Amino acid sequence: MSDRRESTHVFLNRVIAAPEHEIGPLAAAHLSADTVWDVAHPINRLEGREAVLEGFVRPLRAALSHVRRRDSIFIGGRNRRGGGDWTASVTHYLGNFQAPLAGIAPNGRLVFLRSGEFYRLEGGGIAEAKILVDFLDLLRQAGRFPLARMPGAEMPFPDPASGDGVLPGSRGRGEAALDVVEAMQGDLHVYDRETMESAGQTGAGGYWHDDMLWYGPAGIGSSYRWSGFVKDHREPFLRAFPDREGGHHFCRIGDGDYAATGGWPSMTMTHRGDYLGVPATGRALTLRVMDFYRCTGGRIMENWVLLDFLDLFGQMGLDLLDRAAAMEGAKFEAGAGPPPPARRPGK
Repeated sequence: MSDRRESTHVFLNRVIAAPEHEIGPLAAAHLSADTVWDVAHPINRLEGREAVLEGFVRPLRAALSHVRRRDSIFIGGRNRRGGGDWTASVTHYLGNFQAPLAGIAPNGRLVFLRSGEFYRLEGGGIAEAKILVDFLDLLRQAGRFPLARMPGAEMPFPDPASGDGVLPGSRGRGEAALDVVEAMQGDLHVYDRETMESAGQTGAGGYWHDDMLWYGPAGIGSSYRWSGFVKDHREPFLRAFPDREGGHHFCRIGDGDYAATGGWPSMTMTHRGDYLGVPATGRALTLRVMDFYRCTGGRIMENWVLLDFLDLFGQMGLDLLDRAAAMEGAKFEAGAGPPPPARRPGK
C-alpha cells in the first residue's frame, strides 16, 4: 500500500485536540462524506461525517477535558480479508473526566481510556472505521466496576517492549508476522476440553514466546506466560462458551513485527457456563474482538486484546451501564458519594 499511515496518524491525533473551529475543516479533509464508523456499545453505528463528529469525536472531547491521544501501536497494510488499505492502532485517550460519556458519570479525575481502532482508507480519506473503546475500563477507573473482580492484573495497556509500535520500519516483515498470527489462530480453535491446551501453541516450535505477555480488557485483565493466560482468561472463557467459533474477521494486516486482526463480530458462541459472576443463560451470543500482536524471532511476544463487553453482556440480558448507575445510587444512599443523575443519558 502507499504509505498513508503518517497522514492518518497526524489527523487522528489532531482532530481530538484541535480548537473547535478546526474540527469541521479537518473532518472534511480526512473523512469521506459517507464514512461509516462502528463504535463499541452503546455508541454503535455512525453514518456520515457529521454523525461521526456529533456521536463520537465531540462527546469525547467534551467528556475528557484537554483530551489527548497517546498511541502505543499504529500500523498499516493491505487487508488479507477483502483487500483495501487499512491502518490499525492501540491508543489511550487521556484527560480529566469532567462530563458524562456513553452514559458513564464522570469522576473529575485523570483517566486513560483505551481503544483499539481500524480505519479503511479510500480515495482522499477514511471511508470506514471500527473502534473498540474499553468503556468497561472507564467504569472501573470511575469507581463503578459492575462485575466480579477480574482474574488478571488491572493495568493500562503498556507500549510494546521494543518501543517501535508507532509507524514501524522494516515493513516487509509484516507478512511474516501475520503468517505466524494466522497459523496460531487457526490451531487455537481446536483444544482439549480437559486441559484447555491446543497443539503447537507453546514449547519448541510453538507460536508463543515462553515469556509472552497477554494484555486483556477490563473484565479479564492482563497475564504473563502461557500458564497465566490459561488461568486468567482461556479456561474461564472456554468453560463458559465451549462451542465458541472465532476468526470471522473484517481485517487482517501485518506491518514490521506487528499484526492486527479484528471481527465485528469475530466470535459466535453459546453461554453455557458462569462467566465473570454472571450465571449461564443458554443464549446464543456474538463478540466483537480486536487483537494486536508483536512478534520476535518468529514467535508472538505480546498481544493486546479489546473486547466489546458492554455489547456481550447486553446480549446476556445485563445492562452494565444500568448496573453501574445503580451502584452509584447505592453509594449515595449510604452517604459515600454524590447523587447520581436521575437517568443515564439515552435511557
